[in-house]
Amino acid sequence: MTRSDPTQCSFVDAFRHSAPYIHQHRGRDMVIAIAGEAVEDKQFPTLIRDIALLNTLGIRVVLVHGARPQIEQRLKAGKAAIRYAHGLRITDDAALLGVKEAVGRVRLEVEAQLSMNLSTTAAGRDRLRVATGNFVTARPLGVRDGVDYQHTGEVRRIDGPALQQALDARRLVLLSPLGYSPTGEVFNLHAEEVALAAARELRADKLILLVEGKGLRDGNRQVIHELSPTDAQALLNGRRKLDEDMRRHIETAACAAREGVQRVHLIGRASDGALLQELFTRDGVGTLVTTGGYEGLRQATIYDVGGILDLIRPLEENGILVKRSRERLEMEIDRFLLVERDGLIIACAALYPDGKAPVAELAGLAVHPDYRNEGRGDRLLKRIEQLARQRGIKRLFVLTTRTAHWFQERGFKRVDVASLPERRRDLYNYQRNSQVYSKILAGT
Repeated sequence: MTRSDPTQCSFVDAFRHSAPYIHQHRGRDMVIAIAGEAVEDKQFPTLIRDIALLNTLGIRVVLVHGARPQIEQRLKAGKAAIRYAHGLRITDDAALLGVKEAVGRVRLEVEAQLSMNLSTTAAGRDRLRVATGNFVTARPLGVRDGVDYQHTGEVRRIDGPALQQALDARRLVLLSPLGYSPTGEVFNLHAEEVALAAARELRADKLILLVEGKGLRDGNRQVIHELSPTDAQALLNGRRKLDEDMRRHIETAACAAREGVQRVHLIGRASDGALLQELFTRDGVGTLVTTGGYEGLRQATIYDVGGILDLIRPLEENGILVKRSRERLEMEIDRFLLVERDGLIIACAALYPDGKAPVAELAGLAVHPDYRNEGRGDRLLKRIEQLARQRGIKRLFVLTTRTAHWFQERGFKRVDVASLPERRRDLYNYQRNSQVYSKILAGT
């Protein structure tokens, strides 16, 4: 067998890790919103190629495009007035002409890119078809706070059955920021509102907002990977300064999550391949807003045996943990707690009560190498201690060969082997020579 070069190994590893996500996303409805700035960017053909790839992989895609910079350019060229109020364009008769022309040009550009780029892939023989039309019914925004927005509107209804029919036919649906009234009027809409309404109507699995810049970051300029709608609202109400666009993105994401969209992603468009990284890697590169837990702590079940074995095997091979057979783990699975992240078990620990004395052993504590030093071990230990107290256990003990300092920092103290409960003392492996640490549980 020849040794593969690093590039090949990296590709194979990445492809293997993406396979579960390819399977998971196939047949799912995703609504993707892009701003008009994206269309002007030189990397736009690459982005469109990535979006077309999703359709090729069996993902049902609704793509919503904006057109703000194109509208601005058109209005300036026609010397039409450019007016905003509360972040929304006031669309008078002259402005509406510019809006329709700019939006039409953007839509044609997106369609052209979708038609061209797929031909460069192996799926080029199975041509991607784009569905556009009057899917969006709108109404006038009217007069608000004394401002008449004229031809600026809001979404009244999305034709869900028509969208489903197009998606069932394996078409990529393209929606523009225009809506139509039953009386034939045309209204200028905010693209993100159209995307939210479409995701809500479809009960989409994902709403993806490809935002300008590097996405949502914390005070240390690190990506905020996950938010609940409550967290998002707290961020909006906090002291941190957020630009108008980011505030709208966060509001849209929180609203979508509360109204039934399972997962909403805010992804910085500037990074090449960010959309694919977010969808086909475990940790992604953007911010996930969801009411459900992307990562959670729970009781292990028999179906978790394989995942726990994969997690602890390297530690067993290095002598850090005592080896457990699959049969033994199956018999003792109800003693284990685990932390699961998007289907992957990334941490586990077990509680073994003595049965006679009010003491218990903490065993099998393991955290995946990619997720260490982020508090998951502490989270497991805290939960183990809570369970122990509920069962009347007054003292925890642990046997360790290499992690003594970690336990010492959390209140465990070195004790003699003789302090172990009798049955555990009889099973002590003197050849392994593990150190014994004990902790008195407060409140018991």
